[in-house]
Amino acid sequence: MNVLFTCAGRRNYLLEYFKEAIGGSGKIIAADMSPTAPAMAVADVARVVSDVYAEEYLDQIFQICFEEKVDLVISLNDLELPVLSPHRQRFEEVGIRLLISEQAVIDICFDKFRTVQFCEELNMGTPRTYLSLEEAKKALESGEISFPIVVKPRWGSASIGLEFPADMEELELAYRLVTLRVSRSILSEASKEDAERSVLIQEMIHGTEYGLDILNDFSGKTVQVYVKEKLAMRAGETDKSVLRDKPELEALGFRVGQALGHIGNVDCDMFEKDGKYYLLELNPRFGGGYPFSQMSGANYPAAILAWMENREFDFSTFQRNYDQAFAKCDTLIRV
Repeated sequence: MNVLFTCAGRRNYLLEYFKEAIGGSGKIIAADMSPTAPAMAVADVARVVSDVYAEEYLDQIFQICFEEKVDLVISLNDLELPVLSPHRQRFEEVGIRLLISEQAVIDICFDKFRTVQFCEELNMGTPRTYLSLEEAKKALESGEISFPIVVKPRWGSASIGLEFPADMEELELAYRLVTLRVSRSILSEASKEDAERSVLIQEMIHGTEYGLDILNDFSGKTVQVYVKEKLAMRAGETDKSVLRDKPELEALGFRVGQALGHIGNVDCDMFEKDGKYYLLELNPRFGGGYPFSQMSGANYPAAILAWMENREFDFSTFQRNYDQAFAKCDTLIRV
C-alpha cells in the first residue's frame, strides 16, 4: 500500500500515523512545492512539484502516482481539493483512489457562504452572514448583530485575511483590507468565481470552541465522531485541545456527516453559546486538530487503509481518553 500526500507541508505527524498503520507493507510519498517542507523529511519518497494552480500540476501528480505505484492520494490543502476532485475518474481508471470528496461536497465546505446555507438547510445554528458591506451595515444599525464582528475571505484557508472590527470605521477599513489581500494572494484564484462577493462579514460567536473529526467511509456513511474542546489556537490551527464526552455534539457530528456525505475525514469547527451550538466551518480533509483525536485513542488512518483493502474495520479498537489535554510544541527537523 503506497500513499501519496500532496501539499504535505508541516503535517509530519499525519505521515507518521499512516506509516505506522502501513507497517512494512508500503511506503509514504510526500509532494510539496517547497523542498524544505518538514513533512518531506519524514516521507520514504519526497517529490517537489509546482504550485496547485500551475498548468502542469495535475500531470505532475499523476506522473508521481505512476512512477511510485501509488494506491491512495490524500490532499492536505483546502486550495488543492477543487483542483483534484474533478479529475477523480482519471485516477480511478488506473486503480488510484483519491481520498477527496465529490465536487459538490468541496463546494459546500470551501465556499463559506455555501456552508452557511448548508447549515440553514439542516436547521443548525450558524453565525449570521452577509455578502456585502451594505447588508452588514444595515444589520448593525438595526441591532440584528453587534460589534465586534468578523471579516474574512469567502474562499479562505489557514485564517488568511481574518479581521475583527470593533466599530463602523474599523469595519470599512477591514473590508477594504481583506478585499485587497484576497486580490493579491493565492486566494485570488480560488475567489475568481465571484470576485465581487469574495469577502464575508459574519456575526462573532463568543463561547466554547470545539473541533470535530467526522469520519465517513468510502460510501459516505458516518462511522466515527471525535469531539475536542479547543484550549488554544496558534496561526489558525488548534494548538491545545482535550477530548470531551459530549453526546449531543457527537450526534450533531453524525448529522452533519450523513447530510454532507463526504469521503474520509471532515474537520468541523463549532461554538457553544448559552447551550446552543453554532457550526462555523467545514474542512473536508485531515485538519490541524486531528492529532488530538489520534492521541486520545482514534486511529482514522488504520480504518482508511483497511477500507482500501476491502476489509471491515473493528472500531472497538478505538479508545476515548476523555479530559486528557494535549499540546503541540516546536521541534526541529533536518530538511
